[in-house]
Amino acid sequence: MANRWGIPKEVEAFVKQRDTSCVYCGQKFLEHSESRKQKASWEHIVNDIRINGIDNISLCCMSCNDSKGAKLLEDWLKSDYCKQNNINRNSVAQVVKAAIKNPPKLK
Repeated sequence: MANRWGIPKEVEAFVKQRDTSCVYCGQKFLEHSESRKQKASWEHIVNDIRINGIDNISLCCMSCNDSKGAKLLEDWLKSDYCKQNNINRNSVAQVVKAAIKNPPKLK
């Protein structure tokens, strides 16, 4: 069984445990927050909704997700948003660093 984004329940459970803060900017998530920076949203690191493993599914804040949109990760990391928020290939979470080195592929 999968959630409404097609993410398998076991992947969802694993990612919720692993990603307690944004995988891009590091902002801690708060369950009852008014700030988009503190609200978690599902993220496909490689923008392909068919790749739903723990190597491609993560949680990021709504601000980073809105900024990244459908951009390729490498392109987004060069954006003004990332520059202004000190987000780069060295500052992101380990799951993102791994995806940069070895992009997840459809199995």
